[in-house]
Amino acid sequence: MAEYLSDLEIAKRSTIRPIQEIAEEAGFPKESVEPYGFYKAKINTQLIDKPVKGKVVLVTAMSPTPAGEGKSTVTVGLSDAFRKIGENVMVALREPSLGPVFGMKGGATGGGYAQVLPMEEINLHFNGDLHAITTANNALAAFIDNHVYQGNQLNIDPRRISWKRVLDMNDRTLRQVVVGLGGPFKGVPREDGFDITVASEIMAVFCLSRDIHDLKENIAKITIGFTYDRKPVTVGDLGVQGALALILKDAIKPNLVQTIEGTPALIHGGPFANIAHGCNSIIATNTARQMADIVVTESGFGSDLGAEKFMDIKARRAGLEPSAIVVVATIRAMKMHGGVAKDELKAENVDALKKGIVNLEKHLENLKQFGVEPVVALNAFVTDTEEEVNFVKQWCAERNIKIALTEVWEKGGEGGVELAKLVKEVMDTEQNFKPLYELELPVEEKIRKIVKDIYGGDDVVFTDSAKKQLKTIKDNGWDNYPVCMAKTQYSFTDDPKKLGRPAGFEITIRELIPKTGAGFIVALTGDIMTMPGLPKQPAALNMDIDAEGNAVGLF
Repeated sequence: MAEYLSDLEIAKRSTIRPIQEIAEEAGFPKESVEPYGFYKAKINTQLIDKPVKGKVVLVTAMSPTPAGEGKSTVTVGLSDAFRKIGENVMVALREPSLGPVFGMKGGATGGGYAQVLPMEEINLHFNGDLHAITTANNALAAFIDNHVYQGNQLNIDPRRISWKRVLDMNDRTLRQVVVGLGGPFKGVPREDGFDITVASEIMAVFCLSRDIHDLKENIAKITIGFTYDRKPVTVGDLGVQGALALILKDAIKPNLVQTIEGTPALIHGGPFANIAHGCNSIIATNTARQMADIVVTESGFGSDLGAEKFMDIKARRAGLEPSAIVVVATIRAMKMHGGVAKDELKAENVDALKKGIVNLEKHLENLKQFGVEPVVALNAFVTDTEEEVNFVKQWCAERNIKIALTEVWEKGGEGGVELAKLVKEVMDTEQNFKPLYELELPVEEKIRKIVKDIYGGDDVVFTDSAKKQLKTIKDNGWDNYPVCMAKTQYSFTDDPKKLGRPAGFEITIRELIPKTGAGFIVALTGDIMTMPGLPKQPAALNMDIDAEGNAVGLF
């Protein structure tokens, strides 16, 4: 029986090369590479004088399940596979958040023999970008409260301060707090709350800015609250956008690392896709496009969340058009969507597979609406049976859908060669990319279009509070922003228990939050939380550090 190795053990046994070698092979100018130790570096993008021309391959997935689909693993493995067939490729990923690392979701460096290295350092603090974003966010909170305390020249209504503090950890007890207690010398008392760092608007601005100057301008546009006469107050009004950009001056540089097989990887920015826009930074993606012919990137969760936001927010903002889309699917996930419990997935069940494949079908239909041909990556697991695999392949063949059995977890790039060749075929064919909606549509109509066309719902219900917020959005001229839906990742509905391909449902919008610096409107649905909580048995219980300083139990 073959020896089972965890992702961490595989990473530790892999040969990692000095980052200067990776940078030199990728063509980065020597002066643009700022090493952070032996195996990581920051890239000073201002010192790269090349056109942005590389083609983008987006990797997304069907609706995720607790069984795990391996989207990041396929993203990394596909990039290694492109390299094996002689393509000049780079992978661009998001940074992990410590919240899910210590909670239950895990890291964001791939798995098996399709990982980026050094995985333990990337999953734990990395080069400090998320800490810098946390600091910038909380510095702004301090500036706001200090302004109110010091006389409040801007006439800010403390009851209508919308800016929250953040922490890069799942901590439900901080969702609602009261600050400023203790008497007149301790501040002005008011209700406040914490979000997780990856839901911060600073994170969104960070990922959607083109350079440090654009970052500063976008920070200045952030609305932090309203005056007593209901006028919006921005960071520019406070005059602290320069200070906040200064905090982010190093973080804004993309991070260069490598895959197990030596493919260069840029990892930068880390918004969640269920509560934020779920894509890595425009700076990293465009830097990769300067250096490589093909850039493989991912968006968070399924096509209904990360991919939709990639198309309607990131691609629109960056002026890029994906040349191909990969949809990661697993037989295990389809069986769960067909009604099989997690602890019964090992048994062959073609009937459940037939029921659950409708979830994949909807995701494929979604992506075709954007004018780009999707390719299915059937991520292999040892429990998959030949009959189950053949059923999925036949189902795709009958619908003229390209599909490749993908074995990158076990075989690295070699296990993704078939997928890479199919994706290259699509890339070499003209695509007709277009966003789902025009920006001129009213916010409520954009939401309705997403719900009907992407989720398959019947309609949208706005709470009384959301209706008032719609009026505020219109009155302040924010109606032309795209929409960033905050919704459970497990279902097309706002109920995480409704798996498969539900029909005949409505989505309730309970709150609308204008993110005027990021340039989108967040629509909160269902019970979605912008500060998650830890599970009963957090992953942290399995983690440790040995006497030599090595990580233990990190996936």
